[in-house]
Amino acid sequence: MVTSGIPHRYTLGVLHGDGIGPEIVPAAVLIADTALAATGAPPITWQELPLGWRAIEGFGEATPKATLESLAETDGWLLGPHDSASYPEPFRSELNPSGTIRKHFDLYANVRPAKAFGGGDVIAPGTDLVIMRENTEGFYADRNTHLGTGEFMPTPDVAIAMGIITRTACERIAREAFELASRRRKKVTIVHKANVLKLTTGLFRDVCRDIARHYPDVTVDDFHIDAMTVHLLRRAHEFDVVVTENMFGDILSDLAGELAGSLGIAPSLNASQDRAMAQAAHGSAPDIAGQNLANPVAMILSTAMLLEWLGTRHRDEALVRASRIVEEGVASTLEQGTRTRDMGGSAGCREFAEAVATSIGMP
Repeated sequence: MVTSGIPHRYTLGVLHGDGIGPEIVPAAVLIADTALAATGAPPITWQELPLGWRAIEGFGEATPKATLESLAETDGWLLGPHDSASYPEPFRSELNPSGTIRKHFDLYANVRPAKAFGGGDVIAPGTDLVIMRENTEGFYADRNTHLGTGEFMPTPDVAIAMGIITRTACERIAREAFELASRRRKKVTIVHKANVLKLTTGLFRDVCRDIARHYPDVTVDDFHIDAMTVHLLRRAHEFDVVVTENMFGDILSDLAGELAGSLGIAPSLNASQDRAMAQAAHGSAPDIAGQNLANPVAMILSTAMLLEWLGTRHRDEALVRASRIVEEGVASTLEQGTRTRDMGGSAGCREFAEAVATSIGMP
């Protein structure tokens, strides 16, 4: 926590990643620095660390041990997208960089907002929800076992995946969801498939309901995952915080991002009690890498989420204000018509970032 009268000086890791990462991550750093300067807060120390192709070429590992050790000494970090599908073997078959980091630091809460901004092609106007996705279990093979992948093939023609749900993991993601809803519009929607996956997602639903009893001011409802996709399409504006397991959360958050305007504006924060990583929800888009065509909004807003998380944890109002300034700057820039190609505009990644920086105070 902050010592009275002495501002905390933050060190944040910077992992550019692959594809469009080296374009969108510097854009996010520029905006964060500009917003912090506008609040009068001490500047952040940015520590660049190798990851992905750069790390394979320089260190023989996609996620070097030295990178993990350095991240442990920072206050948080920005992670650009990785293109692990294009890595040479054996790296392509190993746990990917973001999965390695999430697992190493037990980043169990994947917080994915979907908010519609003006000035773009919004499918569902008025969308302003947050999907709270459990990030360590379920059917995802890179997260649900201590050793191994969670998938196996007893014969060449039979593939089996284990979907693991534990009470402990359900409780902690449910608490995060209800705490967030308490600060927003006080509504939580539990998404499951307990009519078919009775024991696994049934446990998830029931534990969330148990946690709900501690938050009497929060309204609770629940839907099966298939019904929830329909409800999002028809009335996304009615939802506040949606809590669900890993795979369902991944799917719903991509849907919600598109409903809000574009997956390119979909931010994400991966967090535990004492660590947080800003990571855009989209991928590395290698087909447009290096062409100044990428949309940096998701990475910029993910960084704003990290600033808010740090500000709340350290009781640092300057960081919380900086987070709000970033969000307002992005909203204002979009509403004034500066948009990247995926949102119907013509601005490049650099031009969009410079427009946001200008709107929040860069001369």
